[in-house]
Amino acid sequence: MLKKINLLFYLVLIPTVLLAQKKHTISGTVFDDKNKETLIGASLYIEETKTAFSTNEYGFYSITLPEGNYTLTTSYVGYINSQEKISLTQDLKKNILLTVNTQVLDEVVIVENKKRINIKKPEMSVNKLTIQEIKEMPVLFGEVDIIKSILTLPGVTNAGEGQSGFNVRGGGADQNLIQLDEATIYNSSHLFGLFSVFNPDAIKDLKLYKGGIPARYGGRLSSILDIYQKEGNKNSFHVNGGVGLITSRILAEGPIVKDKGSFVVAGRGSYAHLFLKLIDNPNSAYFYDLNTKLSYSLNEKNNIYLSGYFGRDVFQLSDSFKNTYGNSILNLRWNHLFSNKLFSNLSLIYSDYYYGLQLDFIGLNWESGIKNFNLKYDFKHYLTDKLKLTYGVHGNYYEFNPGTISPTGEDSSINPDQLDKKYAFESAIYMDAEHEISDKIALSYGLRFSTFLRLGLQTLNTYENNQPVVFNPEFSIYESAEPNGTIHYGKNKTIAKFDNLEPRFAISYAMNEHQSVKASYNRMSQYLHLISNTQSPTPLDVWAPSDRYLKPQLLDQVALGYFQNFKDDAYSLEVETFFKKIKNRVDYIDGANLIANEAIERAILNGKARAYGLEVLFRKNEGRTTGWLSYTLSRTEQQVPGRTAEETGINNGRWYKTGFDKTHNLAVVGNYKLNEKWRFGANFILQTGQPVTFPNGQYVYEGITVPSYTSRNKENLPAYHRLDVSATMTPRKNKGRKWQSEWVFGIYNIYNRQNAASITFRQNDETAANEAVRLTIFGFVPSATYNIKF
Repeated sequence: MLKKINLLFYLVLIPTVLLAQKKHTISGTVFDDKNKETLIGASLYIEETKTAFSTNEYGFYSITLPEGNYTLTTSYVGYINSQEKISLTQDLKKNILLTVNTQVLDEVVIVENKKRINIKKPEMSVNKLTIQEIKEMPVLFGEVDIIKSILTLPGVTNAGEGQSGFNVRGGGADQNLIQLDEATIYNSSHLFGLFSVFNPDAIKDLKLYKGGIPARYGGRLSSILDIYQKEGNKNSFHVNGGVGLITSRILAEGPIVKDKGSFVVAGRGSYAHLFLKLIDNPNSAYFYDLNTKLSYSLNEKNNIYLSGYFGRDVFQLSDSFKNTYGNSILNLRWNHLFSNKLFSNLSLIYSDYYYGLQLDFIGLNWESGIKNFNLKYDFKHYLTDKLKLTYGVHGNYYEFNPGTISPTGEDSSINPDQLDKKYAFESAIYMDAEHEISDKIALSYGLRFSTFLRLGLQTLNTYENNQPVVFNPEFSIYESAEPNGTIHYGKNKTIAKFDNLEPRFAISYAMNEHQSVKASYNRMSQYLHLISNTQSPTPLDVWAPSDRYLKPQLLDQVALGYFQNFKDDAYSLEVETFFKKIKNRVDYIDGANLIANEAIERAILNGKARAYGLEVLFRKNEGRTTGWLSYTLSRTEQQVPGRTAEETGINNGRWYKTGFDKTHNLAVVGNYKLNEKWRFGANFILQTGQPVTFPNGQYVYEGITVPSYTSRNKENLPAYHRLDVSATMTPRKNKGRKWQSEWVFGIYNIYNRQNAASITFRQNDETAANEAVRLTIFGFVPSATYNIKF
């Protein structure tokens, strides 16, 4: 281990020798000129040196150049470019204000929301959507949804309508790290997948990493969805919100101290269940959430932020069943500028996912969840105009509660019980470098060293030959082994320990100003596992840490891509191919019981997985009509071979499709701006049906009809496709009126496609014939939403 840590520090310190030449540094922050919100990822360009760079997650930038005169151009999607002359004779502090592009389309088509690929930057397998783009997309029930919007990007799918989570490049939903202001969100859905937990009014920026993931991120294999909330208007007080058919929302923001501090508070809730009460229906299903953020600038070198989120879902059937679940997060951050070249961020984060189930008809109350306390200290070091370093340390303490059982009343026959809680500590140290070798070649390279300690207090089973799952050769099936003893681990005693080196590398070669090829490699480790045998996460799913039997998942991924901007950046094209393999991907034995299972190792087998494919993203960035087309051709497979010659493994040890394999995935998104008053949007989605296991026959045993099945996930549901449309009407603004409003009308699935969420098989009671029954979640769904801002 010591050798690994020494190697990491060696790589961190090597580039500092390049500081010998004395130069001057220009640094500062890029703001929106009206509300003083910092702009994440704003592009800056030095014309004389052909140097491009961008602001960090807090709007800060820094570049070191030789003494001289320069032209600095700053741009951001949806804003008017800023260009000015800079005379650099000493270190210069310069904050930049950008103005929102309020021009409209009239008889002459103007450039608006121009978006281009950064050809020279080695960043690849990364997608970014602006909140404005997301709000213009047609959505279910008129509720703007961040998770559903990223499903239109290449390489991203989900398990179907009414399903939560998402899958990236063939990875499981548990392999995505979802962060809101750096805090982990463990369940990203409301109402079992109908809506996401992210209120779009409170969101400022989002970025999805599918590959080439920087070393500052870890803990998941497939993707990082990094989301930041608004900081609030530092100049004036504003309120905006919207009223829809089944949900409403409101946001208030304003200054705490003008130009120094601000607040933002946003609330959202659904009320469809109230209509059920009017017809004396005792059932209900609703959600509510609250976003909040405070920011304050102590001085030019110190800023503090306090972010919070709280959300709950409630699902109730009469007075006999009640299900409550949701996320809570809190994050206190301190930004400090050590110098104009060294930026730091210290974060103290608390995250909690809670699941509660109350069954009054048997007097049972069930609670489970996961809590984690996270300390992060990150540094961004702008060494030269050609070299930047990011490095830091992370520590994460976990508390897993697989289940607390209690009676609901004195007359309940349920005995109180506490399933063994589980504890773990994950830590990491990392370094990332962005290195421009020449005008044509740029590199990004880094290393992350992660450790994971599975901690007591807990009593664990032991098994013969250390095998919690055994093979029954008579019936060719796997069965849970019986324990032959136990081992007790005291509080904070180490049950299992793991450590991994995770290298990252990316390279970009610019063929010219408009074309480049890029390649990347990244290795990731995941120490947490979502215990679920469904294709989509459910609120009842339980997270479990790696231990003696549940090994960490390890991923290696390579990607190669071609990138091009066309016709003065009016169009852009991204083509990528990828291959990734995963070790220690678990699958479940037939008949596995996962709920309240204190010995989950008796239901799982370790295997491996692989995914490979081709992704295409073509964008039209300007004009009356804008949008994109994305297509993915891919395959995702898993293999669980037998451990000995006599064992069959799963599917006889052959590769089989995972439950989230989608061979073809096509999405077309279009927006058309007719005039000041009307704009229109449309989405078309087409994808291969979800893999399933169908019966291929049946037999009768002692009078009971028993189905027999094909190999695992051999079949597919019918192809999924739908077309959504929307129209937004913005009334002409009255000069004497301070508030603005708009109507958003939409139709989800306009041609009423009856997409299959599942197909079940049954025997007809009258004819005794076997029949297949298709379950459809949504058909034709109209919506209307009224938005207001003042």
